[in-house]
Amino acid sequence: MKPVQEQIRMKIPAEAVELYTRYIHGEVSRRDFLRGVKRFAIAGLSAEAIVQALMPNYALGQQVRKDDERIKATYETIPSPNGNGYIRGYFARPFSQDSRAETPTKLPAVLVVHENRGLNPHTEDVARRFALENFIAFAPDALTTVGGYPNDDYRGGQLFGKIDPGKRIQDFLASAQWLKAHPLSTGKVCATGFCFGGGVCNTLATMMGADMAAIAPFYGGNPMLADVPKIKAAVLIHHGALDATLVKAYPAYEEALKKNNIPCEAHIWPNSVHGFFNDATPERYNKVTAPQAWARTIEWFNQYARPSS
Repeated sequence: MKPVQEQIRMKIPAEAVELYTRYIHGEVSRRDFLRGVKRFAIAGLSAEAIVQALMPNYALGQQVRKDDERIKATYETIPSPNGNGYIRGYFARPFSQDSRAETPTKLPAVLVVHENRGLNPHTEDVARRFALENFIAFAPDALTTVGGYPNDDYRGGQLFGKIDPGKRIQDFLASAQWLKAHPLSTGKVCATGFCFGGGVCNTLATMMGADMAAIAPFYGGNPMLADVPKIKAAVLIHHGALDATLVKAYPAYEEALKKNNIPCEAHIWPNSVHGFFNDATPERYNKVTAPQAWARTIEWFNQYARPSS
């Protein structure tokens, strides 16, 4: 007999998963989300069970422990002068088990940009995964000046809406520039991000020109197409095939990249919804395509951010 959790996952309708996606994007209120879920309750599966199955489980999605001896991770607060202050984030890098010291060689850097709810445990885990791939990684928290991620995605989303969008992008730009100048950095900076964070990657590429080596946005919105000629980074695009709105929009971006001879590659992953990479939300996570997208991202960053041998 299948475990209870697996039974629940098999019964969750795709429409309920789509409703959750709209809820986390702020398109429907919490009340309307909870009311809407009731429509999908069937025998043996209550509305409460559906909600619990859809909500993130950060313990379930952890791939690298916070105390993993192969890495060293710290919280750093850096200046963001054009963001009118500072931004705090999670900095992860490889750690030598032999010498018990930081890896002496300089490494390429990766900016990891969260979704629209702040620096949650999943985003920190992704930063640790990059450290295990021999990168240094920094995951900033856009909610820094309103108290930081509140350990609750719903409250994080509410706080997120209070931050000026111009300030947010300047904070992320300052974070990328900090990584470029970091003593452990080769100066080659890459960026990845998810949903809101994917859109940030695209925008930063237009702002940073040759200072950004490569980006790999996951289900992120297009940048302003008029700004695409400013991009010098190699662009790897990830979308889920079932994420209809973004799948419809991305070809215009890809066309503009190719027109300007910018290295690019787009993957529309089959049977994958918006959020398919997030293993903390098992109803969206695709255990087949997410690892493939991760492997391609690592290959892409290695190709464009490491010196050729």
